[in-house]
Amino acid sequence: MQAVSAIAFSGMNAALAHLGASAHNIANENTEGFHREEVAQAEQAEGGVSTSYERAPRLGHELERDVVGQLAAKNAWLANLAVFRTADAMAGSLLDIRA
Repeated sequence: MQAVSAIAFSGMNAALAHLGASAHNIANENTEGFHREEVAQAEQAEGGVSTSYERAPRLGHELERDVVGQLAAKNAWLANLAVFRTADAMAGSLLDIRA
């Protein structure tokens, strides 16, 4: 099993992937023949998540979905950052106790 900070870091990277994909979709909303970019997330056996990019099967944009996706990605990134900081603070406290 990975350390809590590594799991939180993978969650932060996944949130950034979602944010990037939705930004790409919004930027290309008026491009003719555009297929949306979507992010697939998969649980890793040792903890954390991995991401991969997929091309949507149908043409077109979904602006509402992308804007909501950006907000969700921002909140997921902040939540994982809070876990990362807490794990760091706990490790520091444990080191202080042992010193």
